[in-house]
Amino acid sequence: MPQSPLVVLIAPDEFKESLRARDAAIAIARGVALGAERAGVRIECDLAPLSDGGAGFVDTLVAARNGETRRDRVTGPLGEPVEAQWGLLPPGEGEREATAVVELSAAAGMALVPRDRRDPTHTTTFGVGELIARSLDAGAGTVLLGIGNSATCDAGAGMAAALGVRFLDAQGAPIARPTGADLGRIARIDAGARDARLARTRVVVACDVDNPLFGPRGAAFVFAPQKGATPEQVRTLDDGLRALAQRCAEAGIDADPDEPGSGAAGGVGFGARAFLGATSARGAVIAFDALGFDRRLLRADLLITGEGRLDAQSLGGKAPFEAARRAAEAGALCVALVGATGEGWERATRARGGPFDEVVVIADPDASLAANIKRGGANLEAHAARIVERLVRAGRL
Repeated sequence: MPQSPLVVLIAPDEFKESLRARDAAIAIARGVALGAERAGVRIECDLAPLSDGGAGFVDTLVAARNGETRRDRVTGPLGEPVEAQWGLLPPGEGEREATAVVELSAAAGMALVPRDRRDPTHTTTFGVGELIARSLDAGAGTVLLGIGNSATCDAGAGMAAALGVRFLDAQGAPIARPTGADLGRIARIDAGARDARLARTRVVVACDVDNPLFGPRGAAFVFAPQKGATPEQVRTLDDGLRALAQRCAEAGIDADPDEPGSGAAGGVGFGARAFLGATSARGAVIAFDALGFDRRLLRADLLITGEGRLDAQSLGGKAPFEAARRAAEAGALCVALVGATGEGWERATRARGGPFDEVVVIADPDASLAANIKRGGANLEAHAARIVERLVRAGRL
């Protein structure tokens, strides 16, 4: 009787600016197959690409729930039109209406802004609001909004403007498409013309950071420098975020800027609550539940996960870390393939009390960042093959 094949659950997140999670999973699977062939064993690959709300959120949930992918032309972060993808999921058990999946990154993400034009004072989430409006047109009763990888710091004002909320300057003139730089100009907020359908729509923000809206741990000081902001712009943006929160309070809009997650995605965490009546949930948990991840993990001999960069932030509930934590609880071996490591990554390893049995950096140390980004798929394939062959020959698989 032939021996049952080993099962490898392949569940990476995206490798930013290199590979979407789905493409990373396919590359790893190719490597696993090659490693199995070299080691002379049979291996079954179970692909479960992850997302905690950034790029790939739509792909993950559409695949898990047999939904459909749609595309619409909307306003990009720089005000130019972009083609953006979103998903529509059929009603689940006990549901009467479809669920839409919207990725902020599809309409306002970093990948849409050339490096030499990255400046969060001039970017907007207007297109995100347009995508939400399209989902309402399609009859969605729930909108799952993934807010990772934003290029913006407008607190979701652009998004809200696309859904009918009016932002007025000191002269009473409307600011039609607010950007980060416009927040300090807002003198009054009028939500009277907000899309009425939002009142009967459940909006859930997939959020995996706990930062407040403003202050030293807020959206501007922590995240805006990664989006191209200078120190002076960071201070201006923080002042604008404070001012917007004050204008919301004056307008009777109930939203707490100190609530954990308010600073996510340049303040979209706050804006979604203030202007859309949203609640929040961990993006990784949404994805794991949709994927039936725990059930699939029970039959796995090895979990291979990964992301572009593993650092202290990864330990705060990012999808690969959560996958590894669940693997440790299930008694499955777990290896992370990462593009790079940053400060605090050692705490993710078993030796330091973390859930990863091994962390392997796939980048070629002799190659440039651009070259490694371009070769992301090939690097993943090569390292996955070596890992599987080594683990089998060492008797660990």
